[in-house]
Amino acid sequence: MFEIERKKSYKIQNINPDPKYGSVIVSKFINQIMRKGKKGVARRVLYDAFDILKERHKKEPIDVFEEAIQNVSPDMEVRSKRVGGATYQVPMKVNKKRATSLSMRWIVSAAKKKKGKPMKENLAEELFSASKNEGEAIKKKETMHKMAKANKAFSYLAK
Repeated sequence: MFEIERKKSYKIQNINPDPKYGSVIVSKFINQIMRKGKKGVARRVLYDAFDILKERHKKEPIDVFEEAIQNVSPDMEVRSKRVGGATYQVPMKVNKKRATSLSMRWIVSAAKKKKGKPMKENLAEELFSASKNEGEAIKKKETMHKMAKANKAFSYLAK
């Protein structure tokens, strides 16, 4: 008779653009890198990574960064849906905001996994390889797309 909305509504916080590049996406990326509230450290890591990109590859770092985010953003993902007693992996389109946040998360985690070099170098390396459609973050995206393709049979369960 009456449908009850189960999801809580949430307030979207306004994120201020970062001081150096004036970009909200860069600011969100800094927040993604940040650990234990140390935003200054995270900012320094990203800006140093941008300096490395500019130095080694002679390209504008903000362009490489935006291209990397664009390349890593997934189009489809699988979500678990319970129907009857069975749980199905249902492929669904990814919202643009979620796609950007997933791509940022994947790039940061790929950079953190690499050992032996400082985080700024790993991050610069991962951003550059992602801008060329290579690297760990791109592999993660391709894996997600393969799973979505493999479970295409359950797409009728998607809302």
